[in-house]
Amino acid sequence: MNKRKNRNKITKYRRYSFFNIGTLLFSLVFLYMIIMMVMYLTQTHVTSYEVTKGTLTGNYRYEALALREETIVTATQSGTVRYFEREGAKASAGSTVCAIDETGSTVLQSISDFSMTEDDEERLQNILSSFTINFSTDNFQRTYDLKASVEGLISEVIEENSDSSYSTRNACYAPASGFVLYKIDGFEDTEESEITSSMFSQSSYSAVNLRSQGTVSAGDDLFKLVTSEEWTLYFPLDATLTTELADSTTIKFRFLKDNVTFSSSFEIITNGEESFGKITLDNSLVRYVTDRFLEIELVLNKKSGLKVPISAISTRTFYRIPEEYAIVNESTDDEITLLVESFAEDGSSTTKYLTATVYSYSDGYYLVDSELLSEDDYIRIAGTTMRKRLSEDDIETLYGVYNINKGYAVFREITIIDQNEEYCIVESNNTYGLAAYDYIALDASQVTDDQIVY
Repeated sequence: MNKRKNRNKITKYRRYSFFNIGTLLFSLVFLYMIIMMVMYLTQTHVTSYEVTKGTLTGNYRYEALALREETIVTATQSGTVRYFEREGAKASAGSTVCAIDETGSTVLQSISDFSMTEDDEERLQNILSSFTINFSTDNFQRTYDLKASVEGLISEVIEENSDSSYSTRNACYAPASGFVLYKIDGFEDTEESEITSSMFSQSSYSAVNLRSQGTVSAGDDLFKLVTSEEWTLYFPLDATLTTELADSTTIKFRFLKDNVTFSSSFEIITNGEESFGKITLDNSLVRYVTDRFLEIELVLNKKSGLKVPISAISTRTFYRIPEEYAIVNESTDDEITLLVESFAEDGSSTTKYLTATVYSYSDGYYLVDSELLSEDDYIRIAGTTMRKRLSEDDIETLYGVYNINKGYAVFREITIIDQNEEYCIVESNNTYGLAAYDYIALDASQVTDDQIVY
């Protein structure tokens, strides 16, 4: 009896089907996530760029060619040459620069007595630092120049510390007052009319350091003198900068060697189809007399605005709509309504109202996307018989970028006021344009208007 009662207490649980509403919803959500992930992985990802205010600076750097009045002094006899003046030193007329010993002997100080002052050590550090900063594998010649410069400095120190007498009966004198140089590079007699752009190639530049030759023959180059404080710098100009500097008579620039800024007279010269900037100086030659090429940066009063990469700029065509044909939307400045009359191939016409996005407004004209309308369409003034036929004369091409603030691409007009190879400066405070801190597509070729941006 008890067993029968226990059997009656057994409850059978209802079995639920696997395919219920919860499973279906979960499956749909999961499927949606899979589709979105596949779309995300297969879509082209648009890189954004945040627009900032600024100017174009540091983009006008040039290797300028320095030309001076230079006189080369040659040897009158053969023998071993010994130099007394350091390179770049100012020698007075008639002073002894070097001497030639026809016997081939030299008087050397014992290396155990060699010592350098703090000034000598600073000069050596400057030589090594300059070589390190300007070293390029394209111009290995400078390595030999470094060797000759260090050897020359050491020879000068030995000469200054030497107590032994050295015969100067074959002394070589400075024919005029000037700065003593020991490098010959072929630019000594270069005329302004001979300057070409190929001269500014550092890879092809070479110079002979005369202090490394040891012995000379009669007629060989010994040293050269820079005999005037007036000197000139030349640098190549492209068409854009030539136009920008056409009316300039003075220019402000900076020597990158020591970051010293100068303001000097300036003019543009033209040799054939090439243009060059010419800066004339009459001071500070002592600081740069040993350099044939000097890296300079032009300090120009550049225009300020919104800084945009060149890669973000695109062009689009628009129809120019007179304001009297537009119905203004009072709730927004970004849209207008047009009454458009279109004709079919059979000659029948249809008239409809069309809402168009405004991309620009100036001088009584709205610019709207050319794809919204067709050539030979008519736009009409509502309530009148006045109408205007659209033609190629009403088409205008604008430069712009794609604004992606809202997650989709919107073309925005820009007005370029300055540019270089990588960036441009555009006007700000444009109702239909850009503003600081907007996000735009870095590569305009990757997006189209109204495209969803991932």
